[in-house]
Amino acid sequence: MSMLKKKDWSAQPARRALRPTDIVTRLAQLSGWTLRGDGEGVAIEKTYRFANYHETMAFVNAVAFIAHVQNHHPELLVRYDHCVVALNTHDARGISETDLDCAARIDALLDSP
Repeated sequence: MSMLKKKDWSAQPARRALRPTDIVTRLAQLSGWTLRGDGEGVAIEKTYRFANYHETMAFVNAVAFIAHVQNHHPELLVRYDHCVVALNTHDARGISETDLDCAARIDALLDSP
């Protein structure tokens, strides 16, 4: 996705949790992402499947790079042939624009030209 330009989230005003209707609308634009939990524990989540552990770990390392650059760190559950990625913004106590941006960046790792 060429539209994904680096954003300096630390230079932005304090992140705020999005309204539930905004979250649902934005999730509809992201393939395979779902809501998990509620209240302050709410997150968006997606499972990525791979052929083997090597491919899974390559994906995890790429996600770690995105997390470092964006200064926003997901929860990762790593298994042999899949990785579950969960995003929320702790300081906003919910789902923020940052979470949705990072979800799009993670999806872009596997987009085919």
